[in-house]
Amino acid sequence: MTQYRITLLPGDGIGPEIMAIAREVLQVVGQQFDLSFEFTEALIGGAAIDATGEPLPSETLDKCRDSDAVVLAAIGGYKWDNLPRHLRPETGLLGLRAGLGLFANLRPAKILPQLIDASSLKKEIVEGVDIMVVRELTGGVYFGQPKGIFTTETGEKRGVNTMAYTESEIDRIGRVGFETALKRGKKLCSVDKANVLDVSQLWRDRINELAKEYPNVELSHLYVDNAAMQLIRYPKQFDTIVTGNLFGDILSDAAAMLTGSIGMLPSASLGTAGTPGVFEPVHGSAPDIAGKDLANPIAQVLSVAMMLRYALNQPQASDRIEQAVMKVLDNGDRTGDIMATGMNQLGCKAMGEAIIKALD
Repeated sequence: MTQYRITLLPGDGIGPEIMAIAREVLQVVGQQFDLSFEFTEALIGGAAIDATGEPLPSETLDKCRDSDAVVLAAIGGYKWDNLPRHLRPETGLLGLRAGLGLFANLRPAKILPQLIDASSLKKEIVEGVDIMVVRELTGGVYFGQPKGIFTTETGEKRGVNTMAYTESEIDRIGRVGFETALKRGKKLCSVDKANVLDVSQLWRDRINELAKEYPNVELSHLYVDNAAMQLIRYPKQFDTIVTGNLFGDILSDAAAMLTGSIGMLPSASLGTAGTPGVFEPVHGSAPDIAGKDLANPIAQVLSVAMMLRYALNQPQASDRIEQAVMKVLDNGDRTGDIMATGMNQLGCKAMGEAIIKALD
């Protein structure tokens, strides 16, 4: 039996509800494939603030570092929105990424045929869309220095954030983009703002240089404003997108909504070899429905499928989970966010039970 140490970070809002289902799914699929999971839970985000006064306790980071992989549910909520920035839940998430050296975020946006009518775009626009956004996570404007709110000589407040990338930072995320494209449709679109930003010109120069190492990948470039427009106009032109932290944050959310519900999409945050990755749904903590048995757990379940595939090298177990989700959707089971006429509406727990039944 192959054994793995998994740190679970339920977080806030609907996080504990959907995490409980993902944990049970892992236990069931583990029995089917002779895999043993040792689970450890830890605090992050608002739950950590309430318990310890900080959004990422050192104990949590230590547990994550000592794991084979980390599963995160969701963080944040209205309760903590007015705290100083260094004490907000989101600061804990940024600290987790930096603390584990997770520089690459993989976010798929794939149209499931069962849910094509849930998209706000016309069927002929989104049918067949299968995009992977590769986003740089630990550099760019979110981490660049100097940053802060300063008082000028005249007494006026001035906010500053610095967008900065080194060649090595661009090269390592660029290679993830090219390698991901090789495993998919062999098309890579690099998104920047090189017509305005010097940092983006360096980005484009380095991506072009890397392209010489990947002759089998078709490389294209788009400015970020045009890329956003093209995602809505003709999303099927994209296969793999690689971009920086800020642009990737925005474009991956836009790509996610092509599918009709952000509640369906997982993500993976990866670092160098030997570093535990973090696997999480792309949606938020949804505090308005927390505890009401209304959450959609599918993105969380698909996140542990990504973990099995990308962190633990267990593709067959990953396939089994993904097939179970497809079977549930084929059966017409839906949570409220993806509900359609004639379908069977389920709560969070019942959807989890349906997925586990499909696993069998």
